[in-house]
Amino acid sequence: MHDRRFLKLLGKTYPTAQAAAAEIINLKAILSLPKGTEYFFSDLHGESDAFLYQLRSASGVVRRKINELFEQSLSTSDQDELANLIYYPEAGLEKAHRRKENYGDWCRILIYRLVEVCREASSKYTRSKVRKKMPQNFAYIIDELLHADGGNNKSHYTNEIIKTIIETGMGDEFITALCYLIQSLLIDRLHIIGDIFDRGPHADLIMDALMAQHDVDIQWGNHDISWIGAACGNPALVANVVRLGISYNNFDVLEDGYGINLRPLSDFAARIYCDDPCTCFEPHTLDENEYDPVDLPLAAKMHKAIAIIQLKLEGQLIHCHPEYQMDNRLLLEKIDFKNGTVIVDDTVCPLRDTCFPTVDPQAPLALTNEEQELMHALQSSFLHSERLQRHIRFLYSNGGMYLCCNSNLLYHGCIPLNEDGSFACAAPDGSPHCGKEYLDYIDQTARAAFFSTYGTTEQQSAADFLWYLWCGPLSPLFGKSKLAMFERYFLNDAQTHTEIMNPYYRHLESRTTCEAILREFGLNPGASHIINGHVPVRLKEGESPVKADGLLFMIDGGISKAYQKQTGIGGYTFIANSRYLALAQHMPLSPGKLVEDHSPKVQVVEAIKERITVGDTDTGAELRLQIAELEELLASYRSGQYQEHY
Repeated sequence: MHDRRFLKLLGKTYPTAQAAAAEIINLKAILSLPKGTEYFFSDLHGESDAFLYQLRSASGVVRRKINELFEQSLSTSDQDELANLIYYPEAGLEKAHRRKENYGDWCRILIYRLVEVCREASSKYTRSKVRKKMPQNFAYIIDELLHADGGNNKSHYTNEIIKTIIETGMGDEFITALCYLIQSLLIDRLHIIGDIFDRGPHADLIMDALMAQHDVDIQWGNHDISWIGAACGNPALVANVVRLGISYNNFDVLEDGYGINLRPLSDFAARIYCDDPCTCFEPHTLDENEYDPVDLPLAAKMHKAIAIIQLKLEGQLIHCHPEYQMDNRLLLEKIDFKNGTVIVDDTVCPLRDTCFPTVDPQAPLALTNEEQELMHALQSSFLHSERLQRHIRFLYSNGGMYLCCNSNLLYHGCIPLNEDGSFACAAPDGSPHCGKEYLDYIDQTARAAFFSTYGTTEQQSAADFLWYLWCGPLSPLFGKSKLAMFERYFLNDAQTHTEIMNPYYRHLESRTTCEAILREFGLNPGASHIINGHVPVRLKEGESPVKADGLLFMIDGGISKAYQKQTGIGGYTFIANSRYLALAQHMPLSPGKLVEDHSPKVQVVEAIKERITVGDTDTGAELRLQIAELEELLASYRSGQYQEHY
């Protein structure tokens, strides 16, 4: 009965035997096409300029295509100019208006070249798929130009199209549309392995760009989960997001990007810490604020004020959730205010900052009335930021804790392990969870934090758990013994700042461990890979992003300026196409430099013996199911079981 009803519904889309047969022909043909190119990025950390450059350039592939097409006809400088225009068409056209003597002739030649690049970029796809990516107002014209036969029969026709585009004053719009179509065609699917937020200036612009992509997935990172928790109204994570934003001078993304009102915090901090220089809280100034410049001494006071509030809120959470087993982080309660010391891991340590005007030694975790009012205002800003809430919904709809895709296992942080390499168990709800089942539990709980009714016990408990995911010792997104925030702010002893990595990171080179992880997620270790982020690869110290004989790729290469001193580069892109797996190693983005200065160094890490087709992918498996259903419908039509509708 169920099958008959399904076939009847399918028949509404394909009402005749001819329609069903035509779609079977189409789908079977698609199975034989080369697999589209997948791009993997990790740890973007708000670096919108660098990420958008890598996205627009397809991590160097655009420039490589231009060289392949025009090596004999264009100089290197002309190839660079063409590449730059494809990346940034509006800026390139504005410059050309000022510099080109015969702008119309230049546009005509440019359109011919862009059509050639676009034709090459679209060669892996069906015409229908390419048409879906075309801008609607130019779709017919672009389709005609891409599929002209190149002979005498249509040369006059295509010449007239291009001539008329320029004569009607539509040249700039048409060129811009072609450039963005090329960008779109060269990236078939985009994978983001976590940490879109924090440190860099504009995570909001990155989220806008991701939402404009046609096929993108996101594996949540610990910084993403912190913002998700803040958007869910968890006060400790609201404080954490604000603290990190101030710490890296990211006032633009907080105030201009998401409309978070920081005025109550600045007024409070200026008054409460008026005589405190807050020298331990001076922000990092890797980027300048364009819209919301803040006096750095005031920013330091705001930084300290919100850090103290966060420590109080985190202490309250730890008391509410003994199952987190994080009593060792109750450091405000371990301060000897009279002697200016604190007990950390059973050791008495002197404090380098003893100014705590809002901390009651008798109740160190209690917020003052003013702090409570301040946090209420900040929570309201996060809960009512329309743009932030839209971005967080996208993180949920297109994201998760992990993804198995085309024989690749993607996750941001780690799979918690014991010292012997076995899967470590956590019991956040009283029942042990480990391996894949633990990540599935986390995924479900994270969704309850956002989609359950706000303020209910279920929602608050789930939102509290998001804080554990941010900094808990058995969090797969964090992967460390502790977050030494208090120690870095208040203690000089660098040994107290040490955060011990989960044993996972000591087993990364073990093929046996990586094979066990792949099997845990239902993948064949002989034909699969792990793609991982979270920990920057110290390339300049000789560390390799390729682990366990090529089973695991660690692709955090330091796109964030905060990590480039450690990595020595400007990030990685992992590229998987029909012929090979490759790592593109980027240089830090420097405005004003030439294209070739930013061209990545591409290393093929695994060659594919037989070219991968769509039929070999997860999409191919879905298409074969559709074909089987259509074949059943076709047989029903031909046997007379179902009547065709003409």
